[in-house]
Amino acid sequence: MDAAPTCFCSEAEFCSDCGSVLPPPGIQDTVTCRSCGHHTQVTEFLGKYVQRSVLFNKLDTLALLNEADEAGALKGPLIDRRCSRCGYEKMAYYTRQMRSADEGQTVFYTCVQCRFQEKEDS
Repeated sequence: MDAAPTCFCSEAEFCSDCGSVLPPPGIQDTVTCRSCGHHTQVTEFLGKYVQRSVLFNKLDTLALLNEADEAGALKGPLIDRRCSRCGYEKMAYYTRQMRSADEGQTVFYTCVQCRFQEKEDS
């Protein structure tokens, strides 16, 4: 029985039927694609060297927008909005796209007086 012709001409780490990334070879004689179920002989991986690395950002490089700066002043413009905790009429705000692109931004408010934080989905 002849094998079906492959759709992709690819390196051994990719499935020749669907193009998905193949899992690393194990103790079995074949490597099975998790997407389409195609089997690749483990001998295709002989002499291959795979190196992976993960890069983490340092915590001190992340800027948290809702924290106060070194002088204690809030970041962002001030607006006339009443704090639901203390009733003060000034709040600083910033916006961030937290949901999908076709939905509105989320607005984060911080009270200038008591530093209470609120969010509003627009």
